[in-house]
Amino acid sequence: MAKDTPPRWDRRMQQRLARGEAAALGELYDRFASLVHNQAYRVLDDDDAADQVTREVFGYVWENPDAYDTKQGSMRAWMARLTNRQALHRLREQEAAAQSESGAGTAEELEQKVRRASVAARADYIVTSMPAPLRAALELAYHQRRDYRQTAADLGVTEDEARRRLRLGLQLLSTANTRALVEGSSPPGPGRTP
Repeated sequence: MAKDTPPRWDRRMQQRLARGEAAALGELYDRFASLVHNQAYRVLDDDDAADQVTREVFGYVWENPDAYDTKQGSMRAWMARLTNRQALHRLREQEAAAQSESGAGTAEELEQKVRRASVAARADYIVTSMPAPLRAALELAYHQRRDYRQTAADLGVTEDEARRRLRLGLQLLSTANTRALVEGSSPPGPGRTP
């Protein structure tokens, strides 16, 4: 489980990227490539397409380091937002091309598929963006099937604190369906024009 990135690291990384330090891009890639690829794969369900989105996201970051605003959250969260936006853009293009080629499917079916992928991407983004203590509690409870008592023991916190973390994490995740990422609701990113 990755730790939250300290804001000082985020600012320094942005400055290094703005100066054109290739080593900074390598460091950023080492830190976030699996996050970007996994989130793109979650939306696209295609390893090659996820690889392409990963390249596009890191290319965008390299060419536009000033697009990152430390006041809007961590670099980790920004990378997740860029990934989700680009993956949804690519999914819409792929599905529209497949529909026009086969002549099967409707615009409503296309939008439903994109909406489902958007909800999944939003859930991934929420988990990626939440503070490490909440993420850790959810990972223990849902991936390792721990109850709140076991989660508390594993995290070294009180049972009340474990319940609070789980409740807050679930409340955040519950917004994924109602506040799915919508094209055009975020600043420009890969696959977009300013």
